[in-house]
Amino acid sequence: MAEVLVYVDHVDGAVRKPTLELLTLARRIGEPVAVALGNGAADTAAALAEHGAVKVLTHEAAEYADYLVVPKVDALQAAYEAVSPAAVLVPSSAEGKEIAARLALRIGSGIITDAVDLEAGDEGPVATQSVFAASFSTRTRVVKGTPVITVKPNSAAVEAAPAAGTVEALTVSFGALATGTKVTARTPRESTGRPELTEAAIVVSGGRGVNGAENFALIESLADSLGAAVGASRAAVDAGWYPHTNQVGQTGKSVSPQLYIASGISGAIQHRAGMQTSKTIVAINKDAEAPIFDLVDYGVVGDLSDVVPALTEEINTRKG
Repeated sequence: MAEVLVYVDHVDGAVRKPTLELLTLARRIGEPVAVALGNGAADTAAALAEHGAVKVLTHEAAEYADYLVVPKVDALQAAYEAVSPAAVLVPSSAEGKEIAARLALRIGSGIITDAVDLEAGDEGPVATQSVFAASFSTRTRVVKGTPVITVKPNSAAVEAAPAAGTVEALTVSFGALATGTKVTARTPRESTGRPELTEAAIVVSGGRGVNGAENFALIESLADSLGAAVGASRAAVDAGWYPHTNQVGQTGKSVSPQLYIASGISGAIQHRAGMQTSKTIVAINKDAEAPIFDLVDYGVVGDLSDVVPALTEEINTRKG
């Protein structure tokens, strides 16, 4: 069976959930070979093997932390040349898409971004994409070179499938461009204790109807009762009620959770573009004609200042 390269997103050896999802998808089209780079790369092997990696290629070097994406592209290209894979899968983060695009250009291959599903085809992997603000789904195949595919988080269930996970050192030679842009400082992001927005299984978002920064406490309380991430519409972000890092939409982050709760969000196309692939969508809005209700699985017509606290209380009661 052909091998499939999977780029590993990890933090000091702790593998992030989107990578485990990629391993599930990779097994549909071949044998997953994981590529782990940077500090703690070798520590990823156990988790990767547990989820189907037959081989783990590792390389640790200061360049991965000290410079931007080019060293990682150099390493992924080295892995590609060593393995000759049937496809290369990369998590669909901002960094992941830049790495994938640079790799595709170097190896002369086509690229598919933001796939939400993947299956084997007679002439190579076939990816499903959600396009035009999720109004349509397309099935796409790369026709030139080795497919390089980025996959959105929450596109597949994480499935354990123990494999050998043989660890091998990857030989990497950094090019002249690898050290062209240096990271001079880092500021740790303040932890909220909530899941990462793009990876969360549940997202609770607030919009213009929240009517003030102080009222986002209602949204946060509901999210905390569900173990969810907090999102915001562009209107709420532009008003200064919530940080831009939490914006969901065309000019923010794209999410695809199992459950998305939109509170006080009208449902403009720009917001829908970032959340319409959610598996189940619930809206709370006092305007019964709000466009968001054309999209949802369940809708509540009512004032969120009444509905959201009642919902939070009911959830906490059932949990207790």
